[in-house]
Amino acid sequence: MGIFTRFKDIVASNMSSMLDKAEDPEKLIKLMIREMEDTLIEIKSSCANAIANQKKVQRLLDDIQEKENFWANKAELAVAKGKDALARQALQEKRRYTQKTEAVEIELTELNMIIEQYRDDICELENKLKSAREKQRLLVQRHIRANGKKRAQEEIRRAGSTEIMLKFEELENHIERMEAE
Repeated sequence: MGIFTRFKDIVASNMSSMLDKAEDPEKLIKLMIREMEDTLIEIKSSCANAIANQKKVQRLLDDIQEKENFWANKAELAVAKGKDALARQALQEKRRYTQKTEAVEIELTELNMIIEQYRDDICELENKLKSAREKQRLLVQRHIRANGKKRAQEEIRRAGSTEIMLKFEELENHIERMEAE
């Protein structure tokens, strides 16, 4: 059992190491920003649909209110002429349109709240996107500097290795032999 556990740990460690080496921070950051941009596009599209729906509901509300006013005027005219039966019918129609007006006003209020939430979300996401782009710029610069530093350290280690020193000693010995001749 211990062998399999060790084998599993070794494989997991090697896989993790390979993934770390293959992971490119610049590409990952670009991917995250692209996903944020896609989300922003989706939210803007949803907001545009909600605004179009809001305008449609507003036109409907205007139409219903116009009919409500029409029936209110009819009721007043019928009362003025002493036609109580017509006045009652006109008031019933007016009441029906008043109820429709109230329902549509509630719908319009809800749509306005949804649109306002979309606008807040858009503003927040645009700010996050701006911040992410700035972080991307900084992280890319840090990544470039880290790679340069790593290469420099590798060159220093290579230059400080005994192999290079042995070559220098060989060259020095060769020059000394030439001078002795």
